[in-house]
Amino acid sequence: MLYNGPKVRLSRKVGFAMTPKARKYMDRKPAPPGQHGASKKRAKLSDYAKQLMEKQRLRLQYNLHERQMTNYIKKAARIQGNKVDILVQLLEQRLDALVFRAGLARSIYAARQYVRHGHVTLNGKKVDMPAYAVQPNDVITVKEKSRKLEAIQEAIRSSAPPPYLEMSKADYSVKFLYMPPRDEVPVICEVPLVIEYYSR
Repeated sequence: MLYNGPKVRLSRKVGFAMTPKARKYMDRKPAPPGQHGASKKRAKLSDYAKQLMEKQRLRLQYNLHERQMTNYIKKAARIQGNKVDILVQLLEQRLDALVFRAGLARSIYAARQYVRHGHVTLNGKKVDMPAYAVQPNDVITVKEKSRKLEAIQEAIRSSAPPPYLEMSKADYSVKFLYMPPRDEVPVICEVPLVIEYYSR
């Protein structure tokens, strides 16, 4: 199932903020959780443990079920080209991922909820599937009624989308320009280790 537990503790464990609240806590307590988190000497991780950690990091950043992640890996394996770029592109095409990446939502969890509740449209049509694969030149827009939501307004004020997204704050919309290479996607993960994990 998708992770619905305490996100601050998990954020400190995996080393990145999963929510704005977690970011605030990690500024004060960047060390792993636990009484001895800051001072405890960590055992050297095995190759498998490193792969597992990176796999969990990638899954958490896109809020994916293990089965969904496995399906994306299989799909990437069938496509010719750089597997790292292809896997990241498939994940980044998700509607909820692009809503979050554009700055229309403050976390991937909020982005998923906005899509599910019909707060956004794709090319003027309602799409309530978070996993929907957005194509280049598609336009994501916040519905007129939903633009009054304080959470959405706050998110847009502080948005800073990556180069492959063209934001129009006045229209509450974002255009997906092209399939991004790995180095343009702000994901904290060593993706080759994830591919190694699933190829065992």
